[in-house]
Amino acid sequence: MKIYTKTGDAGETSLLGGRRVSKADIKIDAYGTVDELNSWIGLIADQRITEDLQEFLRNIQNRLFVIGSLLASNREIKELQNIEDADIVDLEKAIDVESANLPELKNFILPGGSTIVSYCHITRAVCRRAERIVVALTEYQQVDDVVLKYLNRLSDYLFVLARKIAKNENVEEIEWKGIDN
Repeated sequence: MKIYTKTGDAGETSLLGGRRVSKADIKIDAYGTVDELNSWIGLIADQRITEDLQEFLRNIQNRLFVIGSLLASNREIKELQNIEDADIVDLEKAIDVESANLPELKNFILPGGSTIVSYCHITRAVCRRAERIVVALTEYQQVDDVVLKYLNRLSDYLFVLARKIAKNENVEEIEWKGIDN
């Protein structure tokens, strides 16, 4: 199979199922941003982290691939995998476990402190963008509620992950103090 097909040279691409759409279509923006999010999570997973955390992040990447295929489909394909409520529960459990070991949050936190903490914050921001684009997509077509819930919870998880890694690396969180200080 060739990587280049030349079928997109005029600014169109095919959805799963074969329908051709503009590469500027919001559907393409939605699954393209989920793909970008997946790449950022892969970058975090490639850092020096525990095997358990790496495995959890790879699990998230697999879920994001499923979300991308759902967003890239024309909804008539029945054999696609789906995201389940249990996937959201897994994220919530991870958030709860990690949050219990973190200091109470009293201020907003500025992204940064170390490279991997910054990667987590960038990834969280990309996740929020993906969520916004999928919300916009829902104005034109039905998207399973579980997709939006998963993306919303994933951004929460990524924030907690940034804090967990900062704590584990003894990196002081940078508190936002406003512009008058």
